[in-house]
Amino acid sequence: MLKGREIVLGVTGGIAAYKAAEFVRLLVKEEASVHVVMTRNAQEFVTPLTFQTLSGNPVVTDPFTLIEDSKIGHIALADLAEVIVILPATANIIGKIAHGIADDFLSTMVMASKAPVLIVPSMNVNMWENKAVQENVKTLVERGYHFVDPGEGELACHWYGKGRLAELSEVKEKIEEILSPQDLRGERLLITGGPTQEPIDPVRFLTNRSSGKMGYALAKVARRRGAEVILISGPTSLPAPGRGIKVFSVRTAEEMREAVLAHMEGCSVVIKAAAVSDYRPKEISEKKLKKTEPFHSLELERTGDILEEVGRKKGDRIVVGFAAETEDLVANGRKKLMEKNLDLIVVNDVTRPGAGFGLDTNQVKILYPSGEVKDLPLMSKEEVSQIILDEVARLLKQKS
Repeated sequence: MLKGREIVLGVTGGIAAYKAAEFVRLLVKEEASVHVVMTRNAQEFVTPLTFQTLSGNPVVTDPFTLIEDSKIGHIALADLAEVIVILPATANIIGKIAHGIADDFLSTMVMASKAPVLIVPSMNVNMWENKAVQENVKTLVERGYHFVDPGEGELACHWYGKGRLAELSEVKEKIEEILSPQDLRGERLLITGGPTQEPIDPVRFLTNRSSGKMGYALAKVARRRGAEVILISGPTSLPAPGRGIKVFSVRTAEEMREAVLAHMEGCSVVIKAAAVSDYRPKEISEKKLKKTEPFHSLELERTGDILEEVGRKKGDRIVVGFAAETEDLVANGRKKLMEKNLDLIVVNDVTRPGAGFGLDTNQVKILYPSGEVKDLPLMSKEEVSQIILDEVARLLKQKS
């Protein structure tokens, strides 16, 4: 998502300036091109050499800097930037931008740029709660500036409260949202992810190898693109997918079925990426089965077919299914596509390197009712999610 994107990072004079160095590393790891601008006070906390070494680009500190020997520095960077991030942002820089004051390179560049600006404040809790600061923040929000509010906790000044720099992963997610098309704004998506667990006794269960990564990636990317997202998740070890996503945790196939049917109302899109168990024990032992007891067979029964039920009740919704296969991908996928009344289905061969369970990558085919097959190369699950949601956005536009 951030590969090749031009990001200008403004660093101002706060103790959290040291975290800006870590943030540059995070962006560079994502293959973004990062250009750092430092205020005079920021240089009291971290040296320009640190940022130049981490970013691989010259660091601007002088308001009269020229770029490429002739271009006026603040104008050149203002034109180059796809997004400007100010991290940490002090009360001073927030006030200057709110009142149109341009007396250093950073504030001048912000005034000269039409790029979106993301402000990430960090300061003492009393400063953050000061009415003047809050009025300045309100003014900038109304003008279209973006914010990631500070977190709450122990501050460097030994006070406790709201004012500490937000988590860097949260800031990165906000940048990706800003740079994403907002073509799903106004839509509500229900997405399922992860495995289900069908209990055998109080300590054992039947499950599968699904990690939930595909469903969680879809939820995050849909949220970036402006959608209201409901994620129904089976048991996973994944961290919460981020702010703005409503997560409902379930365990069994029946619990997932009940949650899906309960939350379908008002959703324009349903994406069933969960790996739901096809079978469950017919009887569940109330006590742990002991290996000293005589061996007995485990009788199974079918679980409900959630996707088939959703397909029957789809109305004018877009319904997307997933199929993890080991052979005959297209034939098995097309059969499921038609039987479940889907708008498209995503199939993958879980035996292929890089495309199985628990990985960050996937290689899929997208099948359509028309008979078309879109064969995608190996890519990250977020990239796969982008392509799937491109198709969802296209179908929604056709319906409207």
